[in-house]
Amino acid sequence: MEKLKSYYQHAKIELSKVIFPTQDQIRNAFISVFVVVTVVSLFLAIIDMIMSYTLSNII
Repeated sequence: MEKLKSYYQHAKIELSKVIFPTQDQIRNAFISVFVVVTVVSLFLAIIDMIMSYTLSNII
């Protein structure tokens, strides 16, 4: 039982050291990820359309 108390005390101490991101940091990270994913998906869609068009003309 003493080990369990000690574990929770150490866990509480370690959690007090954690620096959680602010709401602005979370928003900025979300926007950055959203923009990068959108740009990459559009790039891949354009490459796919070009390759599809080229292949259909060859065949």
